[in-house]
Parts: sequence; C-alpha cells; structure tokens
Amino acid sequence: MQPQYQMGYDRAITVFSPDGRLYQVEYAREAVKRGTTAVGIKCKDGVILLVDKRVASRLLEPESIEKIYKIDEHIGVASSGLVGDARLLVDRARVEAQINRVTYDESIDVDTLAKKICDHMQVYTQFGGARPYGTALLIAGVSEGESRLFETDPSGTLLEYKATGIGIGRAAVMKVFEEEYDPEMDVKQGVHLGLKALHAATEGKFDVTTVEIGVIEVENPVFRKMEPEEVKAFVDATEFETPAGEE
Repeated sequence: MQPQYQMGYDRAITVFSPDGRLYQVEYAREAVKRGTTAVGIKCKDGVILLVDKRVASRLLEPESIEKIYKIDEHIGVASSGLVGDARLLVDRARVEAQINRVTYDESIDVDTLAKKICDHMQVYTQFGGARPYGTALLIAGVSEGESRLFETDPSGTLLEYKATGIGIGRAAVMKVFEEEYDPEMDVKQGVHLGLKALHAATEGKFDVTTVEIGVIEVENPVFRKMEPEEVKAFVDATEFETPAGEE
C-alpha cells in the first residue's frame, strides 16, 4: 500500500514528489536490483567483466542468454535488469561507436561513449509518454593505453569505478571488493577475485556453465569473451570461501 502523499507522484515521470523524488526512476532502479549480478574489475593491465546468467529452468539453453556484449574492438558492456532495454542501449552504443569512427577516423573513447549513453538514458527521465530504461550497464574498455570502467544508472548518472557490481548481488560483491581489491593486480588475479565475488553473491550456487567472462588487455586492446573451457579452468583454479552455514 502506497503512502497517501505518494499517490499520483509515481504515475508520471515528469512529476517530482514533495520530497524531491522521481518515483518512476526509483522503480527502474528496483528493476536493476532484481536483475542478475554483473561484475566489473579494473586491473593494471586490463579490465574484466563477469556475469552470472542465472538460468531459471533446466530446459533453457544457457547459450541463448546474453549479458555481455562487444560494442567496438576496444569496448565491452555487461548488463543487469530488463534484457530488452539493455539490448536497445547496446545497439545505440554500437551505432555511436561507428559514427565516431566514420566521422573522425578513430575509435571512440570509453568515457565519451559512456557519456553519450547516459545522456540518452537521462532524456527518458525528463519527458512524458515514455518510461526510464530499466537496466544498468557496466562499460569497460581501453582508451589511450589506460583501462576504464564505468557504471550507468536508469537516471542517467555516470560513475567510474576501480571495481563494482550491479544487480541482485551487488551488496555481497562490493563487500568482497572492499576487503580484497588491489589496484596492482593483473587480469588473471582480477578474474579470480571476480569469481569469488560472484560466488559470494550467489551464496555458492553459481554454475560454471552460467558464468560469462569478457576481458580486454591494455597491451592488446581487443575485447573478447572467454570460451567455456577457459572459464572452467579459472573456476577450477579459484579458491572459494564456504558460505556461512555450510561445511
């Protein structure tokens, strides 16, 4: 049951509540919080994206669920929230990257692309007749020999992180990162830390077949998704802590 003062203020995206809130944007953030956990980690020699695809039915083909996307040669994205919304933003990001390449004959900077996507998301918090995007993105890439990691928000907010997570397991992921993140770690160490964070977020219930990993290295700035065999090798080599209450 909504409080009396809230009634009416959550019916239109253009109306602020008396306490300065846009309820439709907050509802969109809730959609992100209910999405699968996605993790981004910036390392000294690259940046990594990891996603637990959370297959809800044994009848579902895990390969049909895509949560990590290649935007340009040097940029990748991980999503959490409404899959259809994420796919639309990914398509727009790919177009922006190609427009920049055609116009300036060079690849787009990671921060420039992230700002363009967030500007587009912000528009849908300002005009009636449309709803905000119910998705958040982790945008990872390499620009000018430096790894970059950005997080977007349904409100259009843009933040740069050393390591972060989005989705239902964000709190558990951030706890692991606060305790164990080291800016001097390399990509291999970063993958192990990311897997530990996903393991904590899923309370030890993630399956290697549902984990997706994307990586881009500073020395070879080409974004790629790891093959299942490579992911399995990392999972097998990672030391996981046993969740509380289990032996």
